[in-house]
Amino acid sequence: MGRILVLYDSGTGNTKAMAGLVAAGARKITGMTVTLREVSEASKEDILACDGIAVGSPTHTGLLSWKMKRFWDEEMHELWGKIDGKIGCAFSSSWGWGGGNELACASILAMLINFGFLVFGVPDYVDSHFTLHYGAVVAGKPMQAYEKAACSRLGERLASWVSVMADGKPVALPKKE
Repeated sequence: MGRILVLYDSGTGNTKAMAGLVAAGARKITGMTVTLREVSEASKEDILACDGIAVGSPTHTGLLSWKMKRFWDEEMHELWGKIDGKIGCAFSSSWGWGGGNELACASILAMLINFGFLVFGVPDYVDSHFTLHYGAVVAGKPMQAYEKAACSRLGERLASWVSVMADGKPVALPKKE
C-alpha cells in the first residue's frame, strides 16, 4: 500500500486548491494512502514515511517560495543524500501566465533530485496546447476544467508510479481522457 505526501505552500489559497486536486488524483489509484500537508506543519518524519511526494509552491521570482526552500534547507538537511528511490513531482501557481511557474517546478524538481528522489514529468495533454511537462502549472486559482485536470493527472501519475515502485504492481498509467 503506497503512501503519498502532497506537500504545499500557499499564500493566497491558489496552490492549496491545486494541492487538493493533486491529492484527489492520487486517490484514484487503488490502495494509496494520501496525506495533504502545509509546509509549516510538515516534518522530516512526513518525508521519511512517504513513498512518493508532490511538492507545490507559489511562484516567487520564478522559483519556489522561501518557506518551501527553508523547509528543505533547514528541516531536511540531515536527510540530504539519505533519501533514495522515492518518487517526486512538482506543481506551482503564479499570478499570471509567463510568471515563471515552469521555472518554479524545475527548481522544485532540482531540489528533490538533490535529495535522491526520482522525478518525472507528464507529457500528456489535458487540453489543446495544455500539458504539464515539468509539473502542473496554473495562473491564479485552478478554475478551468483543463487546469483541474492537470492537477488531477499529476497526482494520478504519481500514484501510478508509487504503485509500481513501492507496491511492485505492473505499470498502469492513467488512461488519457
